[in-house]
Amino acid sequence: MSDNLSQQSLFKTSQLEEADADPRNPSDNPTMGEIISRRFSRRGFLRGSLAVSAIAATVSPLALMSAGDARAASGSAFSFKEVEAGVDAHHHVAEGYDADVLLRWGDRLFADAPEFDPTKQSAEVQARQFGYNNDYVGYIAIDGSPEHGLLVVNHEYTNPHLMFPGLVKIVDGKVEQAPLSKEQVDIEMAAHGGTIVEIRKQDGKWQPVLDGAKNRRITSNTEMVLSGPVAGHDRVKTNADPSGTRVFGTINNCAGGVTPWGTYIMAEENIHGYFIGELPEGHAEAANYKRMGIPEGSYEWGRFYDRFDVSKEPNEPNRFGWIVEVDVSDPNSVPKKRTALGRFKHEGAESIVSKDGRVVFYLGDDERFDYVYKFVTAGKFNPDDRAANMDLLDEGTLHVAKFHEDGKVEWMPLVFGQGPLTEQNGFKSQADVLIETRRAGDLLGATKMDRPEDVQPNPVNGRVYVMLTNNTKRKDDQVDAANPRAKNAFGHIIEIEEDGQDFAATTGKWEVLLKCGDPSIAEVGASFSTDTTRNGWFGMPDNAAVDSAGRLWVATDGNSNKDTGRTDGLWAVDTEGDARATSKLFYRVPVGAEMCGP
Repeated sequence: MSDNLSQQSLFKTSQLEEADADPRNPSDNPTMGEIISRRFSRRGFLRGSLAVSAIAATVSPLALMSAGDARAASGSAFSFKEVEAGVDAHHHVAEGYDADVLLRWGDRLFADAPEFDPTKQSAEVQARQFGYNNDYVGYIAIDGSPEHGLLVVNHEYTNPHLMFPGLVKIVDGKVEQAPLSKEQVDIEMAAHGGTIVEIRKQDGKWQPVLDGAKNRRITSNTEMVLSGPVAGHDRVKTNADPSGTRVFGTINNCAGGVTPWGTYIMAEENIHGYFIGELPEGHAEAANYKRMGIPEGSYEWGRFYDRFDVSKEPNEPNRFGWIVEVDVSDPNSVPKKRTALGRFKHEGAESIVSKDGRVVFYLGDDERFDYVYKFVTAGKFNPDDRAANMDLLDEGTLHVAKFHEDGKVEWMPLVFGQGPLTEQNGFKSQADVLIETRRAGDLLGATKMDRPEDVQPNPVNGRVYVMLTNNTKRKDDQVDAANPRAKNAFGHIIEIEEDGQDFAATTGKWEVLLKCGDPSIAEVGASFSTDTTRNGWFGMPDNAAVDSAGRLWVATDGNSNKDTGRTDGLWAVDTEGDARATSKLFYRVPVGAEMCGP
């Protein structure tokens, strides 16, 4: 296959990664496109800005980048020579920088693991090797060192047609994929999850530390606990777990985060594709699962494991779609699914400490016409006592965003008994509100967004940035002269400034930083700075990070030769002064690859 698009047209698990293109929101809440349109007509062209969080020594790898470069003559914060946009099978990075392979699928993490051999795979071996298809990448310093730490990496999904030699054949001129064996399913399950691996910079190059004391694989079979308001609820009890507190594994881990106290966050996103079967007619979970697109059946796991067949274990899907927290300091620690942060298709969970010491997590639900959230802990962060922070995520308030056309943003609490979140609407407890977070947002009138990806707070300028990757389902009647794109194929970025620059505030204001796409094509309606070159524009913003100087870096997912004439990559975006909304291409990936992390 020449690229991801051709794979998606043939193979189910590749198609699943585009499943968030199918809107499942039945509410009549206003879309972000409608609100932007109204606001543009009232206030004219909106300004914006951009960024991401970096806290103490628990940061994105990009936060380690030097901030000592001199500013360019134009006022840009970035002085590197821009990479040429294009499409080929190679890595391209700005002059003066290196792009090296650190870890690959199957690389061993322990001395007793064998070297990777695609013809001799097993679940046991895969569980001792680096996983498949990376997404979130984070760095947690050891003893505060910028050159020695733990790399944490999510492994989002698998492509069995690429993993298993001989699985795909040409029959009568057609491509056919054979059913997976149980052994192959077990390998897939072991390739999902995450990797925690010690890395060290030696002679100017990063290297993994084989047999690092904290090296660990998290898989779809790792035992975890449900914590918070949903733990023990009847709707998460199964035949295998009548207590409703113990779960095996995590799946489809997209982005994530690192907490101020140095734990690793894994976000469960497209969980719907892992379930098969049908619920009995009239089952109480039918509407709940429909809102999440369950069951979708891209994976074959349910053929061998009852927990992935809703006809046999109808409550199992309620045990996925959560934020998972892992204590990386102890390789034997039990990961916790923190149910207080809601259940939906989590993109990530970036955090920052508010003015009064509470911790705020920003969350995106990555599906067309779904919502932006934030969670504010009830307790306060204690920088002097790590143990005191280890259960902060079990108590707090989840909020959903409503973007008003006058430029205000309102964070509405999802609390049982408040507003429409009552027994009259089918909620009997806070656990019900959290299990059906999407429906709670529908009832509160949250704003339908264009696939929220990373939602990043910036500790340097005090703002928050929402990556909206695209929405080709926006209808023609939602477009006018002020919002000229009949299908938002390339996405946009929104900036939020919370009232009082307090991240825990429940109100603030919003602006559009930029609309993505080729600015040389008028009908695209892109809005980069005029200083942005033909190499500097991009589409489909996905993840973002800021370095130690507060400069923004945006990673993309979905660019292709057909759609944008370029592969995905890492763009540097100015957020302040005259250079604001100017973007430069720093690094581009080989064709077919996603720029994961940062």
